[in-house]
Amino acid sequence: MDLRLIDKQLWSRSVLLKLRAQEEECLPEIFPGQFVQVRVDGSPTTYLRRPISVYYVDQAKQELWLLVQMVGDGTRTLSETAIGALINVMLPLGRPFSMPENPAAKLMLIGGGVGIAPLLYLGKVLKDNGFQPQFLLGARKASDLTQLDLYEEFGEVYVTTEDGSLGEKGFVTQHSVLANQPDMIYCCGPKPMMMAVARYAKEHDVFCELSLENTMACGLGACLCCVEDTKEGHQCVCQEGPVFNLNQLKW
Repeated sequence: MDLRLIDKQLWSRSVLLKLRAQEEECLPEIFPGQFVQVRVDGSPTTYLRRPISVYYVDQAKQELWLLVQMVGDGTRTLSETAIGALINVMLPLGRPFSMPENPAAKLMLIGGGVGIAPLLYLGKVLKDNGFQPQFLLGARKASDLTQLDLYEEFGEVYVTTEDGSLGEKGFVTQHSVLANQPDMIYCCGPKPMMMAVARYAKEHDVFCELSLENTMACGLGACLCCVEDTKEGHQCVCQEGPVFNLNQLKW
């Protein structure tokens, strides 16, 4: 599907791309936790599509937002795309987060680094369905956390930074808000961070879903780049995930 780039915002290590469906097309239904595969045009070293989490969806405006961390030639080329250009996107892909059944459940959405991206749309959908989520977002330093005001539209936001430049100093699992134990945790971020969150969830018997960030190439389960060794055997994260219940993982 070709989407038009209508706006972008650049930071030192990431870029927000706002894409809109063309008049003759409509965005399909997209659920929180799903991802897209973006074709990168104009990069001689980038042969494969890049997997990007869904940051935000506005069906009324037919807009899809992607928060892209610039880590290589492909993502840097995406960041240089001109406003008005068409970007080819495969969507939606993967298994999304599950929705809570208990309307009174205390929900904690925990993200680290670029892993905060899929939590924004999740927070929106949860609030739209009558829930009151909380966000716990971690980063190395304050400048790595962007657009916190957007998260604040959908729930309370708590922050940790490793250097103490914003919020509480330390890691997300050390934040004082976790003393008020949540009923459900949704998590995405670097694997060491997610494993620490998983240990907390196990120790406190808390329902936990994690969105894995294994390296992906095809997004369709054909290349086997993203295989995760789970309790149910080797599974492709792009097909069986990226969202897994903690009880499925060998962590």
